[in-house]
Amino acid sequence: MDNPERKIRKYLSDILSSILEIESFMADRPRMFATFRDDTLFRRGVERNLEIIGEAMNRTLKINPEIPVTSARKIVDMRNLVIHAYDSLMPEIVWGIVIKHLPLLKKEVVNLIDNDKI
Repeated sequence: MDNPERKIRKYLSDILSSILEIESFMADRPRMFATFRDDTLFRRGVERNLEIIGEAMNRTLKINPEIPVTSARKIVDMRNLVIHAYDSLMPEIVWGIVIKHLPLLKKEVVNLIDNDKI
């Protein structure tokens, strides 16, 4: 898999899969912060998927630093925070990312994949 476009497509697919998995966690739970905060399994599942999203974005940026994704660098930074500063990770921040930022990321990734803008 030496083709850079194929690699980017795979990473974008990984990002989309992780977003869809987070959405599936929320399908059978109330979309409320208290539910997220109090459900350790739910939080850990979201955090793990944020790690995957951040790592996939990091690999994408190494191939194409100009990929048109809003806050691409911040996505990688969040991954680093989840992994390396897990003990100071505030659930409010993670929840805010899920509610405010993942919908835009999903839209951008789908657009890149569907319109062959890689």
